[in-house]
Amino acid sequence: MVRPLLLSLAFVVALALLPVPAQAWGLLGHRLVALLAWDDLTPDTRHQIDVLLEGEPDPTLAGIAGWADDLRKHDAALGRETANWHFVNIGEHDCAYLQRRDCPGGNCVVEAIRKQTAILADTRRPNAERLQALKFVVHFVGDAHQPLHAGYGHDKGGNDFQVNWNGRGTNMHTLWDSRMLVSTGRSEQAYLDHLRTLPRPVIGTMTLPPPAADWAEQSCRAVKQPDFYPRRAKLEQAYVDKHLPIAERQLRAGGVALAAVLNKALDRH
Repeated sequence: MVRPLLLSLAFVVALALLPVPAQAWGLLGHRLVALLAWDDLTPDTRHQIDVLLEGEPDPTLAGIAGWADDLRKHDAALGRETANWHFVNIGEHDCAYLQRRDCPGGNCVVEAIRKQTAILADTRRPNAERLQALKFVVHFVGDAHQPLHAGYGHDKGGNDFQVNWNGRGTNMHTLWDSRMLVSTGRSEQAYLDHLRTLPRPVIGTMTLPPPAADWAEQSCRAVKQPDFYPRRAKLEQAYVDKHLPIAERQLRAGGVALAAVLNKALDRH
């Protein structure tokens, strides 16, 4: 009895150690983008969202913010179909987006935002379709503002670039997704309050389809900065001290952009 039990425990431990695909911003970052966006929504847009979210387990914008990252657990087929919608690789092309080269078949975050926003705005479609589109839009606008989701293809958006920070191995993608944010020790509410104090970025007049390529190109330019990729695998605290404010500004920008998209798509006044 002891040996089978030990083997079972070893199997569970091995599963826990398997690498997990990185998620842009992690759940905290995606929720923060959604919460920031809610601040800037018009009353009519909020009402339209409340109608679409009726019946959801957590019927809030933040409550659906991580849905697209959970697809592989709840709908494996849709998760596979939409896997490439979370990013676009334009670092090798000096951060200049070209659809036919960088997004074949529309399978990248830029075109996914455009397509799903159009579905969300189309009141002739069933509410179930528009709800799914809302979930995608909330998530993908956040993704587009995570620098490594618009970076290099050769290292899979930093997933293949290994670093060590605070005595733990990780990669650049995970570091920017969540490790730097979590290291502050702030609660979600405290982080939200902090981000609200940051200057509001100016994004210009919102159009449909939204300027998702501009957001991706801006994110990519952060990756292209000379010191974005560290020279040594072991990171000093100075790296985080310098780059965490960039991640926070991107979260702030993501919230402003998401609100502008949703207001343009949903406000009927």
